[in-house]
Amino acid sequence: MRYTDIAIIGGGLAGSTAAAMLGRAGISSVLIDPHETYPADFRVEKLSGHVQVERFQRTGIADSVLRRATFSGENWIARFGRLLDRAPSRQFNILYDAFVNAIRDEIPETVERIWTKAVSIQTSPERQRIALANGETVSARLVVLANGLNVGLRHQLGIIRNIISAGHSISIGFDVVPAGRHSFDFPALTYFSERPSDRIPYLTFFPIGTRMRANLFVYRGFDDPWLREFRRSPAETLNAALPRLKRITGAFDIPGELKIRPVDLYVNDASHQPGVVLAGDAFATSCPVAGTGCDKVFTDVERLCNVYIPQWLASDGMDADKIAAFYADPVKRACDQWSAAKAFDFRSVSIATGPYWKAQRWARFMAWWTQGILRRPGSAFHLEPNFLGHSSSSSSSSSRSSSSSSSSSLSSSA
Repeated sequence: MRYTDIAIIGGGLAGSTAAAMLGRAGISSVLIDPHETYPADFRVEKLSGHVQVERFQRTGIADSVLRRATFSGENWIARFGRLLDRAPSRQFNILYDAFVNAIRDEIPETVERIWTKAVSIQTSPERQRIALANGETVSARLVVLANGLNVGLRHQLGIIRNIISAGHSISIGFDVVPAGRHSFDFPALTYFSERPSDRIPYLTFFPIGTRMRANLFVYRGFDDPWLREFRRSPAETLNAALPRLKRITGAFDIPGELKIRPVDLYVNDASHQPGVVLAGDAFATSCPVAGTGCDKVFTDVERLCNVYIPQWLASDGMDADKIAAFYADPVKRACDQWSAAKAFDFRSVSIATGPYWKAQRWARFMAWWTQGILRRPGSAFHLEPNFLGHSSSSSSSSSRSSSSSSSSSLSSSA
């Protein structure tokens, strides 16, 4: 039997961040995960926008982690084969496994790691018992369940999953290379759908090291014949769906493997459960199209580790009333509600055919186009990657505010 105050089950983004924060705070913690080195996984591939990066910085580990990412200080915005703007951005590009492993490097040695699977949890208002696949048992005052989409432990605990939107979207990740030349003209690119019938909200290109990475988002069923065609001939299928894309990108090829991830939106109801708190995707999923997943994870973990766990450990017991305070936290609830609303708004503005949503699409197009005109060549401030991409420009504060708002609303959507 191993004893600890906090047992974290799941060493992905939420679990590893929690382990780093609790370890730095001197709180007795154990991290339980099957993988000593986090394996390749298609999830978050970039952080972008001031708000998202600032949320990560509240965890206290962002500076060293983001130095491992590829920084993009400018993002081109295009639609209908027309370049609308070259917007300043604050974008950090990194594959998910590299991101998680960089966070794990920030976990202090005082946090014990157990590289195996948790197979069962017995809860009570006092202590929790976790049975591990290696035959060991962990006793903890609190279990932080951060095992993402895995459902076994939640089913065993009787936690009910409420489906909000089944098959809400599909994300597709792949590398792109320019055909017949050495590089693309743009540093990073967000290309929006040309027509609602494409069921494509947008496509984004961004560099990771020497590679140019692409994330394509679609609103289609997982059994849609279009996906089968895309797997078979990705470049040709993409060009057929977005025929004017090549005016911006030039000819390109899609070598290598495609990563395809369908997303259901759901919320798990664990309010009745003593001794266990859910964080990140273990509590509720988000839509990658809206780009709010990292916002939700960092908000969950920051509130949990900076506010609630220290309060809970200061008194006896770990009953359901204590845990419920976290789920009712106004900062967490506001982030969850904003994420859900953005998921449905983005879907509607991308594929809905009513006059209101058609007007919304044209209003956004004109706003980007106007901003691009106002941003005179050579006058836009340029973000340099010193101190995690903080701007060193002397541009006016009004120009900076306008630029940052546009960049965040676009690149953070990816």
